[in-house]
Amino acid sequence: MTSNSADALYLEGVTKQYGSARAPLLALDGVDLRVPRGQLFGLIGHNGAGKSTLFKLVLGLITPSSGSLRVNGCEVGGRDFREARRSIGYLPENLVLYDNLSGLETLQFFARLKGAPASQCEPLLARVGLRSAARRAVREYSKGMRQRLGFAQALLGSPRLLLLDEPTTGLDPSAIRDFYAQLDALRAEGVTMVISSHILAELQQRIDALAMLGNGRVLALGSVQDLRERSGMPLTVLVSAPPEKLDALAQSIPTALPGSDLRLERRGPVELLVRCPRQHKMPLLALLAPAGLHDLQIKEPTLEDVYFDLREAS
Repeated sequence: MTSNSADALYLEGVTKQYGSARAPLLALDGVDLRVPRGQLFGLIGHNGAGKSTLFKLVLGLITPSSGSLRVNGCEVGGRDFREARRSIGYLPENLVLYDNLSGLETLQFFARLKGAPASQCEPLLARVGLRSAARRAVREYSKGMRQRLGFAQALLGSPRLLLLDEPTTGLDPSAIRDFYAQLDALRAEGVTMVISSHILAELQQRIDALAMLGNGRVLALGSVQDLRERSGMPLTVLVSAPPEKLDALAQSIPTALPGSDLRLERRGPVELLVRCPRQHKMPLLALLAPAGLHDLQIKEPTLEDVYFDLREAS
C-alpha cells in the first residue's frame, strides 16, 4: 500500500504493543488503512478492538511500536507534525469540562490552547445550537448540550481532519439529525471525518466507507455495500399478492431457480417472505414482475447484520 497526496490519513503496518516482551498486549496489530480526503469514514468494532488506540496514535498522544502513520502527508511524530496537528479536531467520548465556566468561556479556553482565533467561538456556538446558552454555566447544561459544546470545540481552528468518538451520545433524534447535517456540510467543504460509533444504524446510510476492527486488526474494509457483498448474506423479499397467486409463486419459484438456496416462508394469507442469495436477485425479480403483485419490498442486510456475520467468520 502506497500513500498519495489524496490521503488524509494513512497507516501502513501500524502496531502498538503494551506490556513486556514476555507478555505483550497488541492493541493494534499490523493495521493498514487509507482514508481519502473529504470522506466520512466509519470505524466500528467491539470494546477493546483498537479504535481508541488508533485515535490516540493519530493525535500523537502515543507513538506506534512499528509501522508508518501519516496525517495529510505528514509523518505523525515527525518534525512537521506539531503544525499539522493544528489541523486536527477531536471530540472524545467523555469530554471533561469545567462546570463553573460558561459555554462561551469554555470555548475561549480551548481556543487559547489550540491557538485558534477567539472570534470563532460565538459563531461556533450558534452553529451547534447553543447561542442562547452561551453565557450559562456548563453545570446547567444537559448531556446533549455538553456534547454539542464538545463538537464546537472540535471545530475550533477550522480542522481538515475530524476524529469523532461516539459523537451522538446524549443527543435526541432532532439533535442527531442536525449533527449529521453539519457533517454533510463539512464534507462538502472537503473536511475528512473519522467517526467511531456503536450505533451502527446511524452510520449505515451516512458514511462513505468504514473499517471494522477486531482484536487490533482490520477485519473488513470498504463501503457498506462492499461489506454486504463480501458477507454473502441473503436479501429478504416480502411479496404481497392474492392467496391464489402466492400459492402459484410458492410452487414456481423453487422450480424456476433450482439450486439457488432460496428460502420461502408464508406470512399469513397474502404475504410470502423469500430469502434470496444476492446473485439471484434479478432472476427472482424477473419472475415476480409479471405475477400481479399488490406490493414488493426488498430489504438488504443491515450494517449490524453484516458486522456480526463478518465478526463470527473472522
